Amino acid sequence: MVISRATLFDMDGLLFDTEVLWHEAEVEIFGALGVEISEVEDRSTKGMYVSEVVAFWRRKYPWSGPSNDEVTERLLGRVGDLVEEKGRELPGAREAVERARERGVIALASSTPLALIERILSHFDLRSPFDTIHSAQFEQFGKPHPAVFLSAAQSLGVRPEECLVFEDSAAGVIAAAAGRMSIVAVPTRSDRSLPAFGLADLVLDSLEQLPIAWLDERFGRL
Repeated sequence: MVISRATLFDMDGLLFDTEVLWHEAEVEIFGALGVEISEVEDRSTKGMYVSEVVAFWRRKYPWSGPSNDEVTERLLGRVGDLVEEKGRELPGAREAVERARERGVIALASSTPLALIERILSHFDLRSPFDTIHSAQFEQFGKPHPAVFLSAAQSLGVRPEECLVFEDSAAGVIAAAAGRMSIVAVPTRSDRSLPAFGLADLVLDSLEQLPIAWLDERFGRL
């Protein structure tokens, strides 16, 4: 086993309950453009970068009027508003970040655009623990491509295989596995049966369940 030296965290659905708020915003905005609501509710685009999500639905349900960029901005603005109105930190999130911080450098690597990442972290007062912040906005490919995780590892000065990734989505787990990284997965109950989660080294129902002894072993502290 390669000893971990750094931790990379996803954000939406892992640290904060923003996945449900993304869902609410997507149903509202795409539904108004004629996208079939039942398909949006299926969450088949979970983990994709936001511009990819907009392009995906426009290919399936071509709409006239607002451009993809305009729809993207509407969606991002609505998510930010919803987070500030009723977002919450998920159980065990802050403790997991603090424990990782005690064991090495940490970064956030998310499919969310950087401006919204910063808005959400500021709202929850959880920006300072992270050494670096990364968005798939600046990568050629989003998750399940490992680009954002590889960029985060490089920024921390560690090899990809020395990184431990915390993820909640199947796309994120696939991305971390493609980057040869260790993985802690925290899927929702409805996603847990997806084959991708078989790639994870540890699967939890909640970050509250994170075993300290397991974390110490990954970082060579036993």
